[in-house]
Amino acid sequence: MSGEVRAAVSARDPGAEGDTSKTAGAAPGWSPAQGRATTTLLLRHGETPLSAERRFAGRGEIPLTDEGLRQAAAAADRLAARGGTDLIVSSPLLRARQTAETVARATGAPLQADDGLAELDFGEWEGLTIAEASQRWPDEVTAWLGDVDAAPPGGESFAAAIVRVGAALDRLLAAHQFRTLLLVSHVSPIKIAVCRALLAPPATMFRFQLDVASLCQVDWFADGPAVVRSLNDTAHLRQAAR
Repeated sequence: MSGEVRAAVSARDPGAEGDTSKTAGAAPGWSPAQGRATTTLLLRHGETPLSAERRFAGRGEIPLTDEGLRQAAAAADRLAARGGTDLIVSSPLLRARQTAETVARATGAPLQADDGLAELDFGEWEGLTIAEASQRWPDEVTAWLGDVDAAPPGGESFAAAIVRVGAALDRLLAAHQFRTLLLVSHVSPIKIAVCRALLAPPATMFRFQLDVASLCQVDWFADGPAVVRSLNDTAHLRQAAR
């Protein structure tokens, strides 16, 4: 979703059922992770006309605004200064590709696309605010807000997206072990990845903010644990605004 519209609503308590976000073999506890990590830097795309108006933005080919292009450039400068990015993997959607291409030019890192990093498909709600969708589909919106298995008309459920994004993460972590990957994506896939790292239930996605052009870092260790190093980091945007 353009994620902010969902972040503002109360989420259900799903309990244990339907929690597909856990990493196989990982167990909570105080023991430190062992060995080297595979690092994922998770970058949300820059601003679009729909994100600026808190509208559902799913599979549409929506370009960045001028401000979104500036945000992408600020993120690119930060990542170039950081160094060490081995590979950029982007959602195939235009707003993510524009952001990823900006970073690729600045860092020189190779770039590839992965369909698993695409945003949810919001079906007939694409381009609407949640209030507009609620006027036309009141029952469907109520179901969607209360159940990760519910999907917008003609769209994709959060439960299906958790499986899709999890499969993409599994693929990428297996193929690029001990490297640093920049994943350029959208609100929902990035939140799904963070919840997986935290062994958190899906409802957790609706309890933290993820701004446009923000960065998160998650380190994934071969012996099971994952460590969230940063979340919704927008320091580069504040510096660029000075």
